[in-house]
Amino acid sequence: MPLHTVEPEITTGETATLFTATHQALGVVPNLARVMANSPPVLKGYLGAVTTLGAEGTLSADVRERIALLVAQENASDYCLSVHAFRGTRTAGLSAAEATRARRGEADDPWAAAVLDLAAVMVRDRGTVADEQLTAARRAGLSDGQIVEVIAHVALNVFTNYLATAARIDIDWPLVRHTD
Repeated sequence: MPLHTVEPEITTGETATLFTATHQALGVVPNLARVMANSPPVLKGYLGAVTTLGAEGTLSADVRERIALLVAQENASDYCLSVHAFRGTRTAGLSAAEATRARRGEADDPWAAAVLDLAAVMVRDRGTVADEQLTAARRAGLSDGQIVEVIAHVALNVFTNYLATAARIDIDWPLVRHTD
């Protein structure tokens, strides 16, 4: 049985305010946010992290979307693959081929490839990163601050992947399957 989705049209108070912020940040109130709204502090924390990282972080939108695509592929989250394939190609400037390659942890740009290498290790090894991997990321030009941001994006995407899967959220984006 799926988790309940909160309908924006009938909310009041803090939840209504959070849905307004969600709409401003994303242009829509997706089903994932409607499930998060079952716990307003969860939605508030998620929006705060995503908004702050997007506005003040150093990773570009296309790199953030590549991380999201890789993490969703690794976690077999069709909901999040669908979201980030759409956002990556429609708002972050990735081509369809770049989005597909990101799912495999590949990028033509060496810096983006280094980010994806680090993100892949984070997901596959549950946060365990060898000294050699950190050295490789730094050699590719990532600062310690950027490494921390990559880890934050991986963690946020793991959260949304797990929530979407556990909640059995209806996909409200053009469908992309991890088996494609």
